[in-house]
Amino acid sequence: MSGRAEGAWIFGYGSLIWRPDIPFREKRVAHVRGWTRRFWQGSHDHRGLPHAPGRVVTLVPEAGARCGGMAYFVEAAAMGETWDELDYREKNGYRREIVRLEFREGAAEGAVYVAPVGNHAFLGPAPFPEMAAQILRSAGPSGANIDYLRRLAGALRRLEIDDPHVFEVERHVEDLARRDAPGCGAEHGTTGGDHVR
Repeated sequence: MSGRAEGAWIFGYGSLIWRPDIPFREKRVAHVRGWTRRFWQGSHDHRGLPHAPGRVVTLVPEAGARCGGMAYFVEAAAMGETWDELDYREKNGYRREIVRLEFREGAAEGAVYVAPVGNHAFLGPAPFPEMAAQILRSAGPSGANIDYLRRLAGALRRLEIDDPHVFEVERHVEDLARRDAPGCGAEHGTTGGDHVR
């Protein structure tokens, strides 16, 4: 395991899983305990607009929970620029936290961006049909909110990470998309920026 003096681990639980866009030396599937992933954060700058935010994931404290994602090791020489970029990218309500990362073999300290309850963009819980309707109609500079959901759900399945909340949101969104007019909710193939989660 690489020591902290050589660099830092960064844990991604949302778009960072499928689009890291950081100069990592190594990546590993990892889990954090005591946190659960929820579509409770508003996105006014990536998957929505200031007057019509989308929904993206954040981590919420929950006793006994275990959240899976991808951890990336960034060498010390690249950390300054990496933090600057991530801090800017995560400016809409997220802050950096230090967590214990559990790998399939071993563990390490790492950083993660969390949007705490009560931040200016926090939307909080809502019934699944309500969250689904918001995700289906939302889009921003980084593309359609449904693309974010689909990529996250697909990435979790490829990594064999079970997340009942994400998959339930996905089920409701896809059911709603099928009932909508043809073409609604289609993939947009955007290459825009995104949140790090």
